[in-house]
Amino acid sequence: MAGPPQLTAEQRQKALEKAGEVRKRRAEVKAKLKMRSISLSDLLQQAETDDVVAGTKVLAVLESLPGMGKVRARKMMDEVGIADSRRIRGLGDQQRASLLERCGD
Repeated sequence: MAGPPQLTAEQRQKALEKAGEVRKRRAEVKAKLKMRSISLSDLLQQAETDDVVAGTKVLAVLESLPGMGKVRARKMMDEVGIADSRRIRGLGDQQRASLLERCGD
């Protein structure tokens, strides 16, 4: 099995900067959810055109909702049938609808 490609120092620096920007954007989105600046339905719509939002894990999004802790988020995902590693882009229509129904959105 081959290892990861060898990057030049410049390529590595660009990749690190891009990863940092993605983490920052995801943190901003989760903060907006927590402050109720955006709703879950708005976020799911945004994920259709925004790759950064679409790549966010569903568990992280649910945990960011007001009044939703780690235990409650995992329980909801189990009930809906969503794996812990699932990202927003990987949700099916029924899973999206079920989450919106359960979150009152």
